[in-house]
Amino acid sequence: MKILAVDTSSSNACVAILEDDKILMELNNGDERTHSEKLMPMIDEVFKGSSLSLNDIDLIACGLGPGSFTGVRIGIATVKAFVDSKNIAATGVSSLESLAYNLNQDGYICSLIDSGHGNSYAGLFHIVKDECMFKTVESDLTFLNLNNNELADFIQNNKKFSIKNSPIYFVGNATIIYKDLIQNLHFEKNNKIILANESQCVISSISVAKAGYTKYKNGNYGNSNILSPIYLRKSQAELALEQKSIH
Repeated sequence: MKILAVDTSSSNACVAILEDDKILMELNNGDERTHSEKLMPMIDEVFKGSSLSLNDIDLIACGLGPGSFTGVRIGIATVKAFVDSKNIAATGVSSLESLAYNLNQDGYICSLIDSGHGNSYAGLFHIVKDECMFKTVESDLTFLNLNNNELADFIQNNKKFSIKNSPIYFVGNATIIYKDLIQNLHFEKNNKIILANESQCVISSISVAKAGYTKYKNGNYGNSNILSPIYLRKSQAELALEQKSIH
């Protein structure tokens, strides 16, 4: 199966083409201001570099956020147009889940994406290895403040998980920013805390593709209607409007 993966939810816009789990071509653009300009040329380049076209693609995996509100919409709008024009199967992957897949590791993984002022998008995942692939069997997403000890509560008292004394892996740019805070977390079951390295904390279209392929194999795919942004919090514009209405 040939998979096109697109993610524009972060400062790194990324595009990749995989055949099953084999990487054929990958491109990244680290300038968030140019995502709308660079995305289509990047897609064109990965097609040329892999000697493929949109007609060869069996599945498009799209990053749904959370992250940049504008960035998320750029990627989803582009993918929806492709899916509708060629009737290609689509699947959506949260930014937090794709980060968890960066580790190529089973177990309990907490993904953290910084959103400023001590706040973070957080995702908790239980990933297992199924034959040669990894798949998510449990997940929970939220928006929290790292400075208020909300992270420890999210993990330790999460009703969807029973982590016991298993290690917990942390990944994402907020893991780097709040490294000391995370290393000093205390859990009742004395869980070992393992931090990802910096290269693993960047959202990757390869991980979007791999997570999307797993979803496809489990029947979690559809047409363009399956692609909806994941925000987890209100935009600055919405918050400003609320404050204005209060005063």
